Amino acid sequence: MTTLRIAHLYPREMNIYGDTGNLVVLLKRLEWRGLTAEAVAVGMGDKLPADADIVLGGGGQDAAQGDIGEDFITRSADLRSMADDGVVMLAICGAYQLLGREFRTQTGRVIQGAGVLDIETQGSATRLIGNHAVDSEWGQLVGYENHSGLTRLGPGVRALATTASGRGNNGEDDTEGAVRNNVFGTYLHGPLLAKSPAFADELLRRAFERRAGQVLEPLDDALELQAAAAATKRPRT
Repeated sequence: MTTLRIAHLYPREMNIYGDTGNLVVLLKRLEWRGLTAEAVAVGMGDKLPADADIVLGGGGQDAAQGDIGEDFITRSADLRSMADDGVVMLAICGAYQLLGREFRTQTGRVIQGAGVLDIETQGSATRLIGNHAVDSEWGQLVGYENHSGLTRLGPGVRALATTASGRGNNGEDDTEGAVRNNVFGTYLHGPLLAKSPAFADELLRRAFERRAGQVLEPLDDALELQAAAAATKRPRT
């Protein structure tokens, strides 16, 4: 039986709006199938396990992102190498921005990113906030966005999903998130995977496929889909 290894980046600093729940969801969906995983917390200065099958990163307040920013960038070469090797990654909000090429603050300061994703983010006075449902090739993804960084996609990535005007990456081009091979970035908190079970299983499927491991049996997702339906009916503000 294959045991997946899941590296969780900065669980203390980058856990706004329940992003650590994405780890819980993956572990439980494996447990319910009689499968196993090892979760490795990676804090500042900790070694990033090179044999990780999945890497998770969440969002944080501006102060938290500032705290981990330099440490994150020291991992750039390792993260790029892992992405090139097909490691599955899910990066939410701040981690999504840090995987990009650069972030420009409202004051014009340029913060270099890890360069895993071909995206650039511009800080702004505009804030996109509220419950959010988007359409992807893995069905509807449901979460909660709250960000003032506006992200533009380069030719090296494609959008994770399409969205309504005024939401998503930048509120203008109807895109949400970015995908490059097995790397996924998104602004959806919530946690995203709790209300997007098909997408959660897609991450697990890709990780197992890369390791030539276990085939995933289907689960009863009735409760998760009820939660998603309830969230989509809540007002955005």
